Amino acid sequence: MTTPFGGPARTAPGLPNLPTPPTGWPVGSYATYEEAQRAVDHLADSDFPVRDVTIVGVDLMLVERVIGRLTWGRVLASGAASGAWFGLFVGVLLSFFSAGANPLGAIISSLVIGVVFFSIFAAVGYRASAGRRDFTSSSQMVAGRYDVLCQPRNAEKARELLAKLAMGPNPNRS
Repeated sequence: MTTPFGGPARTAPGLPNLPTPPTGWPVGSYATYEEAQRAVDHLADSDFPVRDVTIVGVDLMLVERVIGRLTWGRVLASGAASGAWFGLFVGVLLSFFSAGANPLGAIISSLVIGVVFFSIFAAVGYRASAGRRDFTSSSQMVAGRYDVLCQPRNAEKARELLAKLAMGPNPNRS
């Protein structure tokens, strides 16, 4: 398996290199990832061999939360901000490698050119969308539930420990 940048993926020893369905027996099911993580933390705190445990998100959904309306002002401001950062980066690099030149001049001119060009590119892109997507949003992958699986050799012990957790006091409950 490779990373998105083409290099070899680093996996823990013993884990499959190809995408494979998880194995193990269900030892707990939770409504949120935080609850599933708390269960695995409890197992780890109890000196359980957590290497046998897997958290599996079931019923995956892509949730897109609308953040706000996209306007010309926001488009131009976003383009200008991106251009300023890129221009600053290029300007600093130029100032390092320009012998005898005014380093502040290189930084300021690169910053201004970045702001202008990135604002133009942002405006052209927004105009090309012809109002088909006049909002900004944030996407997130979430699951309907989170199952905790354990390899059969330790599944019964995991169930016992998680049952004790469920019966004990929970600081998050009211």
